[in-house]
Amino acid sequence: MLLMLVPTNTAIKCGVFGVSNFSKRDRQFSIRTTWSFSCLPASLDACDLARNSELQSITSGRNKGFRYMKMSSQVLEKTDNNVVIEDYQPDLALSSSYENAMETLSTLITRQKRGEPSNIGGTYGKLERMSMYLKILGLEEHLVKLKIIHVAGTKGKGSTCTFCEAILRECGFRTGLFTSPHLVDVRERFRVDGLEITEDKFLHYFWDCWNLLKENVTDALPMPPLFQFLTVLAFKIFVCEQVGYVDVAVIEVGLGGIRDSTNVIKEPAVCGITSLGMDHMEVLGNTLSKIALHKAGILKLMSFLLLKPEIPAFTVPQLSEAMDVLQERAIELSVPFKVADPLDDEKLKGLKLSLSGDHQFINAGLAVSLCKSWLRRTGNWEKIFHNDSEVSDLPDAFLRGLSTAHISGRAQIVHDISSMSCFSSEVTESSSGDLIFYLDGAHSPESMEACAQWFSSAVKENKNPSLSPASTFSFSKIRNMEVQRNGYIRQEKEEIKQPNKISKQILLFNCMEVRDPQVLLPRLVRTCASSGTHFSKALFVPSISTYNKVTSRSSAIPLDISGKDLSWQFSLQRLWERIIHGAADPVLDKSFQMDGVETLPPRELLYEDASPCSPADKCVACSAVMPSLPLTIKWLRDCVKENPSLRLQVLVTGSLHLVGDVLKLLKR
Repeated sequence: MLLMLVPTNTAIKCGVFGVSNFSKRDRQFSIRTTWSFSCLPASLDACDLARNSELQSITSGRNKGFRYMKMSSQVLEKTDNNVVIEDYQPDLALSSSYENAMETLSTLITRQKRGEPSNIGGTYGKLERMSMYLKILGLEEHLVKLKIIHVAGTKGKGSTCTFCEAILRECGFRTGLFTSPHLVDVRERFRVDGLEITEDKFLHYFWDCWNLLKENVTDALPMPPLFQFLTVLAFKIFVCEQVGYVDVAVIEVGLGGIRDSTNVIKEPAVCGITSLGMDHMEVLGNTLSKIALHKAGILKLMSFLLLKPEIPAFTVPQLSEAMDVLQERAIELSVPFKVADPLDDEKLKGLKLSLSGDHQFINAGLAVSLCKSWLRRTGNWEKIFHNDSEVSDLPDAFLRGLSTAHISGRAQIVHDISSMSCFSSEVTESSSGDLIFYLDGAHSPESMEACAQWFSSAVKENKNPSLSPASTFSFSKIRNMEVQRNGYIRQEKEEIKQPNKISKQILLFNCMEVRDPQVLLPRLVRTCASSGTHFSKALFVPSISTYNKVTSRSSAIPLDISGKDLSWQFSLQRLWERIIHGAADPVLDKSFQMDGVETLPPRELLYEDASPCSPADKCVACSAVMPSLPLTIKWLRDCVKENPSLRLQVLVTGSLHLVGDVLKLLKR
């Protein structure tokens, strides 16, 4: 091992690590008095980098006054082989202290179902409690210094926030980003300068918050439930990291609404409301206008500003029912309110949005408006761009942000390549088919339609794909690939000749019981069919995630499937069969009972076309209920291994929990 001792006020030469395109800011450690240590192997290759998520500084103290040197997934580093490495995660076992924190955090999960009255207890309302928690932690007066961008909406919140963070980071600002939910590890929710915080920093801030709150709780003020705790933890992280680090915090709401925990932010720099639709109806209301009224809660909070009613708010084009409510509320509160136009593709100057799907142009347009407003309100626009006249052109920093922003589980494609060897530039042929996962956590009618449009477009582009799993061809060099840990290849820009394959589109689906599959599944089928995409089979699986425990990427995956209640999955299957066979009004039948399943269907299910069948006769041929997700992934892998002419394009949707579970399994 090579021990590097680096004075923290010295610029690190990128050549030491074989990295050539860090910005000047990324090469500097502006730490005042401490020294930074990094233990690295004497030689680093692509696989070493893929296994190590960051180069961590090792210091004594309480993580104050120093920073970690990290490799950002937004800064793409090229090795001598032109292999682009991104999104590396450590392959180390979960430390006992981190596991202990997850167990402790899990005690804050409430057992109430959505829509049920709160069972938190105490004598204060949610926002009152939030204010008191912030006061206990000494954060109240510091929030305004974060110059927050606050984003609400039904769909597109996470994408809009991610675009905003990437744009402002490319403009040279140090950023904090708080989004939800996490897919694999809770630390995904907290990003500083584009990276989720390190495990030991998380532990430091977590226990600081936990101990202070625990010392001050009473019967009137109990410990906060999970999301409220994570929200105050985000504020704690960004405020503490603000000393020489965070210039702007981008905050996504939770469920949204006037009483959303994030509405404790009383002085944001600018606010945004993304597309509104029918979601969380059990909490927000069962009409679009009621939902819009709740989503306008951010605007209501602005009315509390002292002598600052001019704080701007932006939204995207909405249905008239929603837009009318938003505009009326803005007029009532004297809030400057504008509609951000969707981004014009021509403004990208030949680049592509890093987030796929036509709907992302709406989110990108809102992000551009929010960032421009933030820059002007903080006095930074003129400092950076000097010329305010060319408003029709996007600055280069905006273009870089829009083309590099990344968010997992939304329109994400993962090629499953288990046989690729990192240590050889030559990949040997083997007889195997292709297994490609298309991941999108859509769970509302509108997002399901957007998901279907994206999937249909993506599989058409992949009809003669430039990339198939490495095991189906030989080549001397891997070029221009984005390689994830364990050999996942997410994108390939150089066309490689390969044999023809038989492509089959498979649906892997689950949704929470509070969702309405009678709306989600028909919309998915209709939208795909209108683009010429038809599912060969649908697989209905239970999620791994348990809703009474916070897990991480290293948490054990339960494999015991005996006695698992699959009645919900059987109901989904029968609904699917009715839809596929053209039932005029397909209804979800929860009364139908079938024995549980503990065995996998024969692999021939995927190879054969659906034969005529009648769901009324309990005969199904277009779908299957699977006993567990781990067994399903193995079953799909076995199917392509034994059939080299097969390409399985698997759409995973209906639940972010399901998408997170699949990602966790694929990264094992």
